[in-house]
Amino acid sequence: MFRKWSARCAVAVGMCALGVSAGADEILFKNGDRLSGKVLSIEGGKMKIKTAVAGEIEVKAEDVKTFTTDAPVEFRTKDGEKFTGAAKGDQPGVVSVTPTGATAPKPVKIAGVKYLNFNESWRGAVIAGAMFARGNTYADQANIAFDLGRRTEIDRWTFTGGYNFGRQREPGTGDKTTTTDNWFATGKYDYFITEKLYAFGAIRYEHDRIADLDYRLVPGAGLGYQWIDTGDMKFDTEAGLAYVYEKFGDGEKNEAISVRGAYHLKKNLWGERVQLFHNLELYPSLKSINDYLIVTDAGLRAAITEKMFAEYKIEFRYDSTPAENTSRSDLRHIVGIGWKF
Repeated sequence: MFRKWSARCAVAVGMCALGVSAGADEILFKNGDRLSGKVLSIEGGKMKIKTAVAGEIEVKAEDVKTFTTDAPVEFRTKDGEKFTGAAKGDQPGVVSVTPTGATAPKPVKIAGVKYLNFNESWRGAVIAGAMFARGNTYADQANIAFDLGRRTEIDRWTFTGGYNFGRQREPGTGDKTTTTDNWFATGKYDYFITEKLYAFGAIRYEHDRIADLDYRLVPGAGLGYQWIDTGDMKFDTEAGLAYVYEKFGDGEKNEAISVRGAYHLKKNLWGERVQLFHNLELYPSLKSINDYLIVTDAGLRAAITEKMFAEYKIEFRYDSTPAENTSRSDLRHIVGIGWKF
C-alpha cells in the first residue's frame, strides 16, 4: 500500500515538473548548461532571464548557444530588421523564428540580435523622505524627487526634479526658522546620430530661498558620446555650450555664456538589487575664469521589492558667484524610499 502511494506521488510530482517545464523558455549555453525560465530581453550584449528560483539574472549573450521561447518575442537585428515571433533553438548560434504573418521560418543569428523585447515605454521613479525630531531638538525635514525617461533606437528623453524643505525651532525662543527651501527641474533630449554619438538639448531651472537665489535658468546644447550602454552599466560624456542666467533676491543678476561639460554613470551591482549612480555638470564661464558652476550628485539605490527601493544620495552645488552674504557651496545628504514605474 505504501509503495503504491509513493509511486502515485512520484508520478504526480513528475507531471507537475513537466507542466512547469512545458510552459517555460529554455536557454542552452555553450558550456552545455541549460536554464529554464522566461527570456525577458537582450540589450547591450546581455540577455536578461527571469527564473523561478534566482529571480531576474543577466548573462552574456555571447555565452548562449541557442534558446527557445514559449511565446512570441520582438527581435531587432543589427541589420535594421524588426519582427515578432517565437524562437526555436535548433542549431548552435542560431534560432529559428517564424515572424507574425509569415508562413516560413527564418534563421536568426544570436550574434546579430541587437535588441530582444526592446522597451520604448516611459519609465521612472518617485522618491520621498522625511525626518521629524521632537525633544531637545525640534526639526522637520522633507524631500521629494522624481525621474522620468524614454529611450527609442534613435532618441532619448530625460526629466528630473526635486524639492527639499527643512525647518527647526530655537530652544531658547521657540521661534521656527526655515533652514532648507529649494527645488529644481530639468529636461533633456538626445538624438542619436550614430549608435554612440548623439546631439542634445537641455534645460535646468533652480530656486533656493535660503541661498537667496530667486532662480537660475540654464539652457544648453552640444554633443554626447555613449561609451558604455549595457544592461548593467551606462556611461556617457557630453560637451557643449550653455547660457547661465541667475537672478538673486536682492535684484542682482549674473549671466554668462559658458562651456558645458558633463558625464552620467549608472552601474548595477548584484544583478539589479543595488544601483550606483553619479552625475556631474560643470559650467565654466567664457567671460571670466573665476565664474563657474558645478552641479553633481552620487548615490545608491537598494531594492526592497521588485518596485520599491531605498535611496541615499549626496547632492553638491558650487556657485563661484553667489548672492551677497551667502555660501558658495551647498552639500545635502538625502535619504528616501522610492517606487519604480
